[in-house]
Amino acid sequence: MSTKKSVAVLDYGSGNLRSAVRAVERAGAEVTLTSDRELAAEADGLLVPGVGAFEACMAGLRAVRGHEVIGRRLAGGRPVLGICVGMQILFEHGAEHGVLTEGCGEWPGTVERLQAPVVPHMGWNNVEVPGGSTLFEGLAEERFYFVHSYGVRSWDLVTNDRTRAPLVTWAEHGGDRFVAAVENGPLSATQFHPEKSGDAGAALLRNWVQSL
Repeated sequence: MSTKKSVAVLDYGSGNLRSAVRAVERAGAEVTLTSDRELAAEADGLLVPGVGAFEACMAGLRAVRGHEVIGRRLAGGRPVLGICVGMQILFEHGAEHGVLTEGCGEWPGTVERLQAPVVPHMGWNNVEVPGGSTLFEGLAEERFYFVHSYGVRSWDLVTNDRTRAPLVTWAEHGGDRFVAAVENGPLSATQFHPEKSGDAGAALLRNWVQSL
């Protein structure tokens, strides 16, 4: 019997699926690429990838009822990791090309176009990691690979319990600050691509798999 943690990579028609699968396999997990709700619900961890437009990703997610799987897992305290647009869709809304699309609503906030002189933000960037991070353990000084034109530019979730407050990692591009990652109990997400971030991204995925 395998002692590896099981991770389901959610296939809803969006994302660098094969590279995500390979990266999580290298991180030490037994990985299944699936759109099956039961498999996605039962795995030790669920990875939600995503590239492209917010509206298209949400349409694909709803088509396989992935938003229900995410909600069901989180209600049971079961880990979920969103990557790139897979992070963005966890927020309340996405605003692209004058269209406001409803997201999963796990966090308050709106994904909007970056206010920087050069967009998209493409390439390696430093991040500002808060203390106590599990994802970034040993990685606070590392750089990660970003490819995006939209992001969350303010953090709107307020909690009176500091011991349970989400850990928010920030980055900056062209003078515009945006959320680079969030750790919130079983729900974690990164705006950058760990699977494209070399050794630092591989170490971050190992940290996540080991936390499952």
